[in-house]
Amino acid sequence: MTKVVIYARVSTKSQDYDRQLVELREYARKMEYDVVAEFTEKISGAKKVEEREALTELLAYTDAHKVDKVLVYECSRLSRRIIDFLTVIENLTAKKISVYIHQNGLETLLPNKQANPIAQLVMGVLAQFNSLERSLIRSRMESGYNHYRQQGGQVGRKVGYRKSEEQMRGDYAKEIQLLKKGLSLRNIQAITTTSINTLRKLKQMM
Repeated sequence: MTKVVIYARVSTKSQDYDRQLVELREYARKMEYDVVAEFTEKISGAKKVEEREALTELLAYTDAHKVDKVLVYECSRLSRRIIDFLTVIENLTAKKISVYIHQNGLETLLPNKQANPIAQLVMGVLAQFNSLERSLIRSRMESGYNHYRQQGGQVGRKVGYRKSEEQMRGDYAKEIQLLKKGLSLRNIQAITTTSINTLRKLKQMM
């Protein structure tokens, strides 16, 4: 039986990846694949691979276990950084592991485990569009901020504003709990998306 792993990602805490998982599990069921592992995370797709705990774990898993395919909902879920997207594809292709993009019905490998040139070309184009979309969003945000500042507005928290320890403990209860368990700051950041600087402040409060 074909052994597959599922990878799902969303950008923020307020989002969920349930839809991605449901559709990918259903596809695996229809194809009679054996889902041997699932990797999920809430983190920006613009982050580097080494900053993304679940994706790093997935790649390590494929090194240690027999896997035939990686199922992903869409290209941008894997990465919005072109270089990282192509590097991950190359890494898996070298191990004869096919990447299936559900939204486009594309696979990087042919049934004979050889590279699928058409699929890889299309994925490269899609990765370019995802990167361009990210750049456009950042450009619009920067333009909006600049316009707001020109009108006398101030971006960011008020000067002199600082949360009390009580507020910090209430707002970051989960982070404090993970710190008490001894997890590294980098791992906690990957789980919660809270900045390293904030985590350091929380650690000093303990």
